[in-house]
Amino acid sequence: MTTLEPGRLGDLLGVRYPIVQGPFGGGYSSVALAAEVANAGGLGSYGGHILTPDGLTTLVAELRAQTDGPFAVNLWVPQPSERDAHWTQADIDRLRPHYDKLGVPAPEAPPASPAYADQAEALLAAGPPAMSFVMGIPAPGILAEARRRGIVTIGTATTVDEALAIEAAGMDAVVASGSDAGGHRGSFLRPVRESLVGTFSLVPQVADAVGIPVIAAGGIADGRGVAAALTLGADAVQVGTGFLATAESNASDVHRAALHSADARVTVLTRLFSGRLARGIVNDFIRDMAAHEDDVPAYPVQNNLMLPIRQAAGARNQPGHVNLWAGQAAALSRPGHAAEYLRELAAETEKVLAGRRSR
Repeated sequence: MTTLEPGRLGDLLGVRYPIVQGPFGGGYSSVALAAEVANAGGLGSYGGHILTPDGLTTLVAELRAQTDGPFAVNLWVPQPSERDAHWTQADIDRLRPHYDKLGVPAPEAPPASPAYADQAEALLAAGPPAMSFVMGIPAPGILAEARRRGIVTIGTATTVDEALAIEAAGMDAVVASGSDAGGHRGSFLRPVRESLVGTFSLVPQVADAVGIPVIAAGGIADGRGVAAALTLGADAVQVGTGFLATAESNASDVHRAALHSADARVTVLTRLFSGRLARGIVNDFIRDMAAHEDDVPAYPVQNNLMLPIRQAAGARNQPGHVNLWAGQAAALSRPGHAAEYLRELAAETEKVLAGRRSR
């Protein structure tokens, strides 16, 4: 039996296993999940892009109170197209049958969102062990300040060119996120439809192209996937849906149930819930609105229009109108606790690697 070594991720962050718990945006993260993964030897993560600056300060303090292990807090880098977001009457009318079905009014104005620059400033001051980013590359000043404070920075790439840009910017590691992954696609150099590279095609190309540690993400939910990613040149893996399915995540009961059902075998990339392509389990809303995939407004407009629908359906445990984010390996997820799942991933990976080396 071989021992699963932490490799370069261990050098960067002192983890025991080369396994990162994926950061979940939209309220799916929890302090309990990130802390349990960190305490068990992985890199715990928390998706903080909806939190206010004060909320991020509090978050880091709560994580430090629950773990001495390494953790990362994730932010979304805003894109220029998001600055002048507004909706039209046609955008509301398109969703009117769903507002009426759930008995909720259409929103009159978009909710206030925290400013990214203020979030980054607060997070730098709070000083988590690592800051991770999706949707783009942070400004040079943010990266310089992170280096000054000893904060590890992790970027997310969906193509080789994005990985090269992340390395050139001076970030410490890159997540190679394949199109198998659940949730939002983080493409930023080319349109998402031109950046849909599968994980096991993307990982070896990124590993050949960059010198910084590569973290494989997308379609990895058991030890076979971890072993495959490491064999293809990844230094570590990031597991999202598998940890989302554990008891410590902030996924709703209906979402967790969907992940453990036969429905998890079918996922699709859709713009319908947020205006940005994201992978989730097919449900009634996706089927009903399929003809409007190219009509709905971009993020964050569609995301704001869908907020009352998602909230009402979630409160009533109605899976037909909530975004059931999931990757293509969702059917391999399992119920249980995060620490147990992490240890199982490590043990399974060791068994697979040992078997391969003994042939």
